[in-house]
Amino acid sequence: MSKLVPKLRFKEFSGEWEEKRLEDLGDFIPGLTYSPDDIRDNGVLVLRSSNIQNGKITLEDTVYVQTNIKEDNLSKPNDILICVRNGSKELIGKNALIPHDMPLSTHGAFMTVFRSNIAQFVYQLFQTETYKNQVNADLGATINSINGNNLKKYVFYIPKYQNEQQKIANTLSSLDNLIEAYEKKAKALKKHKKGLMQQLFPQDGEKSPKLRFKGFSGEWEEKRLGDCLDYLQPTKYLVKSTAYSDDYNIPVLTAGKTFILGYTNESDGIFKKDLPVIIFDDFTTATKFVNFPFKVKSSAIKILFAKKNINIKFMYELMQTIQYEVGNHERHWISIFSLLKVYVPMPNEQQKIANTLSSLDNLIEAQEKKIEALKKHKKGLMQQMFVSGEV
Repeated sequence: MSKLVPKLRFKEFSGEWEEKRLEDLGDFIPGLTYSPDDIRDNGVLVLRSSNIQNGKITLEDTVYVQTNIKEDNLSKPNDILICVRNGSKELIGKNALIPHDMPLSTHGAFMTVFRSNIAQFVYQLFQTETYKNQVNADLGATINSINGNNLKKYVFYIPKYQNEQQKIANTLSSLDNLIEAYEKKAKALKKHKKGLMQQLFPQDGEKSPKLRFKGFSGEWEEKRLGDCLDYLQPTKYLVKSTAYSDDYNIPVLTAGKTFILGYTNESDGIFKKDLPVIIFDDFTTATKFVNFPFKVKSSAIKILFAKKNINIKFMYELMQTIQYEVGNHERHWISIFSLLKVYVPMPNEQQKIANTLSSLDNLIEAQEKKIEALKKHKKGLMQQMFVSGEV
């Protein structure tokens, strides 16, 4: 069988796909160079790298410039916004379709726009390994930009007929829309939890929360965190080798954003006896709630567990309400955090709050699992629906 046909194809289509350069599929609109003097409170929105988040355009970070921008420099709905230069190499090449409800906009000098009458299909091409491999080859070891002339010459294989291109784009866009819907639901649940926590825990200067479950009353008791939580040093539970593999069973944890660094096959020094616990980064003060056996990588991790009449999940959620800005690079648990004063209710009220927030966590986790499964499904589908051209 010819290499220039995909493994998975809609039954009404046949024939080989064609090799095309990106410049054959549309036009590039270079970014706008502007100075601080051009920035205004209102005007034409400048789309920059920070406006591309998870393959979508967001407007959480906005800059506006004067309105007398030439028509040729304006971005349009259905254009593909591409980051071609950035101080952070991993952001180069990231891209997003400009939606139809985008206000009048241009794009910065570190960006380019690709305009095509098959933009939806090209956008899906930009999500393939073929695109990512060409970007990585362009960057090399030190270069932090994509050369415009190189970008034009990126090679892809595409169907000859636009109706097949459109059907592929529609199929994958439907999956994108489903993923986005689940992401919005997860975001809404997280926002709801955040708002609920503001009412379930006392705010500054208060000794009881605004929202109380029926049957509970009275002020909460003032305690220090060290009165509620004890700690272990992580020495016994440090991983010896970072040769991680998904084929192994024991997760290696960090309290930071990554959480699970990888999986190890080491059978000794696994923390599993007094679960659940909180892991606390002594330098950054980041925390994670852990209810499964684990090892850790960093000696800066403190393992926190509940003292008598204290609910560990309640304490974890309470710690998320603490406003503390990390300053010097120092260890924080013993000298600072264990001495912080907090307000704690009786054990049965702790349990009620913990159960309520755990129920929300379960809903959020279910949404995130659906999102991950859909992304995995789309990735597998794309590997079969596109031709890489590689032997």
